[in-house]
Order: sequence, then C-alpha cells, then structure tokens
Amino acid sequence: MYNVTMKAEQLHQLIWMSRPLMQAAEACVEAGLVGTNLTVRMRAVLEMLHKYGEQTVPEIAARLEIKRQYVQIMCNETLTSGLVEQRPNPRHKRSPVLALTDHGRTLIEEIISNEMKLMERVGANLRSESISTALEVVLTVADRLKTQAEESE
Repeated sequence: MYNVTMKAEQLHQLIWMSRPLMQAAEACVEAGLVGTNLTVRMRAVLEMLHKYGEQTVPEIAARLEIKRQYVQIMCNETLTSGLVEQRPNPRHKRSPVLALTDHGRTLIEEIISNEMKLMERVGANLRSESISTALEVVLTVADRLKTQAEESE
C-alpha cells in the first residue's frame, strides 16, 4: 500500500478530475454553438482573436498550446466561414495576421455572453473566494507539471 498524505491524494484527484471537467465544459460549449455553424475548435480561434486581437497562426497555436499545423486547419475553417480575414503582416511577409470580421466579432461576443450567463448559474452557490482559490491552485499545479515535464525531456 502506498504511504501518501491526504494532500497528495486530493491533489491527485484534482488533476484527474480535469478530464471530466473539460468533457462537461466542452459539452456545454457545443450545446451553446447549436445553430451557429461553428465547431468548438472554430470557437477557440474566434475567442483568441477576440481576447488578444489580430494574430498569426503560430501566435494562436502558442496561446492554445497546441501544434501549429492543427491550428492552421482550425484557422482555415474560420477563414472559409467568413468569420476571420487575413491581413498583411508587416513583421513577416509569409505569415499573415488573422483578424475577426464584423460578423465574427458579433458572433463570438454573443457566444461569450451566453457562456458567462451559464457560469453565473453554475457558480450561483459558490463563494468568490473559493473560486479564486481553486483557480490559483489549478494555475499553480499546471505550471509546476509543465515545468516537471520540461525537466524530464
């Protein structure tokens, strides 16, 4: 039998609960996209452009922490849909910047607004302090695990 502390057990459970949490969150996001012709991955591109402004595909990939090639496919879908447009990049001729179109901006703002209403309902009985603590713990654990993984390479 392992000799572990309650703290280690709880931390282990927290980490392993991230998968069902993400699956539940993704299901809610998908439900919120019904009728928009958006996929979850297209929504992610729109959100990054809404939050950070115009960006290149490599910049979006870095923020999403996923491979550039996969993000290129995601971005191509948003370009085809007319929700995003390419603009010349003064810093790099071969890597255009992507920006939201007016329709893309309106759509992602409506989606985010609806998601915030959902978060208000989900968090109705949760204390702000508890949410802040949970966020702090998740950010710290994620950072430490990333550091550990990098050191192990």
